[in-house]
Amino acid sequence: MKPSLPLPDERIYPPYKIGVIVDILAEQGISPEDCLRGSQVTVEDLSNAFALTSVSQYLTVCENAISLSRDPAIAFEAGARLHLSAYGIYGYALMSCMSLRDYFRLAVKYRRLTTPPTMIEFAEHADTVVWTFPEVFVSNPSRELREFLIELQFSVNITHLQEVAGCKYTPLRACFSYPPPRHAHIYPKYLGCPCLFGQPRCELIYDNSILDQKPHMAHRLTAALVQEMCDQLIGQTMEPADLSTKVYQILVGKPGESPSMDTIARMLNMSVRTLRRHLEMEGTSFQAIVDDVRCSLALKYLKTTRMNTSDIAMLLGFSDAANFRRALKRWTGKGAEELRR
Repeated sequence: MKPSLPLPDERIYPPYKIGVIVDILAEQGISPEDCLRGSQVTVEDLSNAFALTSVSQYLTVCENAISLSRDPAIAFEAGARLHLSAYGIYGYALMSCMSLRDYFRLAVKYRRLTTPPTMIEFAEHADTVVWTFPEVFVSNPSRELREFLIELQFSVNITHLQEVAGCKYTPLRACFSYPPPRHAHIYPKYLGCPCLFGQPRCELIYDNSILDQKPHMAHRLTAALVQEMCDQLIGQTMEPADLSTKVYQILVGKPGESPSMDTIARMLNMSVRTLRRHLEMEGTSFQAIVDDVRCSLALKYLKTTRMNTSDIAMLLGFSDAANFRRALKRWTGKGAEELRR
C-alpha cells in the first residue's frame, strides 16, 4: 500500500508531538495555554493517554511556537526530543527491525501513524541512501511553517536513526529547497553535516554502507509481532472513520467528474443540508474537501505526467487553465513549472 497523508482534521493521533513543543516553550517561560491557543487541545489532553488530535491541531501549535519563541532552534530541539519510545507501536517496530534497510523502509510504510504533516520517501543508490521530503503537505503552510516542519523532520530522522542503530551515524549532507533563513548558521550544529540551500529538493543523505547494519535492539519475533500490529493500525487509519473522509474518498475516485454536493449527498443517502451540517461539525466544508482533492491530484499530475496545465485544468473541473493556475498558486504558493522541477 502506498503511504498517504491523512485528512487535516482526522483526530487519530496521541498529542505526543504537541506535548514536546509545549514543554520546550514552557522552559522559555511561555504558558501551555498560550502554546495551545486556537488548537482546541487542552493542557489536560497532554497527559491523557486516550486523547486524540489531528494534524491541523498540531500545525496550529507549531504556528504558535513560531510566533511565541525567541529561539530559532526550537524545531531542531523538538526533533531531538521526539524519541522513538514516544511513538508507541510504530517506535517499537523501528527499534526491533532486523537491519537499517528495514528501518528506512518501515519508517515510510508506517509513517501515517506519526501525525505526518508532510510526505517522506527514501531511495537507495549505489553509494548513498537518501531521505527525500517532497513539497507535499497536509495543508498549505506559510513559508515559516514549511521551514519549521522541515527542520523538525530532519532532526527527528537523525534522532531516530541514531536510536535504532545504537550509535551516531552522521549524514553526508543535508539539502534544502528554500533559500538560507536568518538562522542558517545553526543548521550544521544540529544536523552534524554540511547544509546546502536553494537545492532542487529537501534531502537528507547518508552513506549507504549503513544499510546492512543490524540495529542494537533487533529481535526477529518482536519485529514480526509489532509490524503486524502496525499493519492493522494502518488499515484502521485508512478506513473512512468520519463523513469528511468518505466525501474525500468519493471525490478522489471521480477525478474527472467533479460531482456536486447534491450528487455526493445522494450517494451518501442524506440531504445536502445534513451533509453540510455534519461536515461543519467535523470542522470542514464541502468546498474545503474539493480544494484538498484538487490540490492533491494537481500535484500528482504535475509530478508524474507530462499533461499540460490546460489538460489538468479540464480533468480537475476548472473552466480554463488560467483559473487552475490561480488556484494552484493559492494552494501551494508556486506555479506549475516550479512544482514540476
